Amino acid sequence: PPELSILNSCSPSQLEGLCSFLQLSTCPEPFLVRFCSWLLALTPDLSYSSAAVLAEQLFLRRVLSLTQPPSRHLMAALTSFCSKYSHPLCRVLLAALLQEPGEGAEQTKLMCELVEECLEPHSVQLVLSQVLEVPLSEKLLPVLQAVLGRQEVLPPELLDLLVLTLCQQAPAFATSLSFAQLVTAVLTVYQGQVS
Repeated sequence: PPELSILNSCSPSQLEGLCSFLQLSTCPEPFLVRFCSWLLALTPDLSYSSAAVLAEQLFLRRVLSLTQPPSRHLMAALTSFCSKYSHPLCRVLLAALLQEPGEGAEQTKLMCELVEECLEPHSVQLVLSQVLEVPLSEKLLPVLQAVLGRQEVLPPELLDLLVLTLCQQAPAFATSLSFAQLVTAVLTVYQGQVS
């Protein structure tokens, strides 16, 4: 709809107010899918800050409240949004996942699915760098495993940070099968660069 062009002329705080007024954070999921398809057709593209506000307003509450796998509508909306605005989406969702105490099993699975199937290479690197900025936990190991499963070429400094982090964290994960699989994956995928 032509009315959506207003999204390009809003400041981030105005956009937050508009999303709140339209109750986008609680709109029915089928409408969410349609709204995301409209966003993809928007020209010019949304700015990074506007896309981050929309990612937060559209998805954050839904993702944090997951206690079972996401619906197909929610996954379709996330995939659609991710196809154009993966960087801001990662920043918003992964930041929340990293700060979320407890297990967050469904959130972790969702992040892994996005990494494996939706994200562009530069966003995969962003996910890796964000995970490496916090102390590793058992719940983050699957996300790292998903990143390695993509077999992306990593910048040398990011690969060095990954290896250094794994070396430093090894004693804390002495009995973790997931950690052992992660180390094996690093040695397999990046065997030419890891001495």
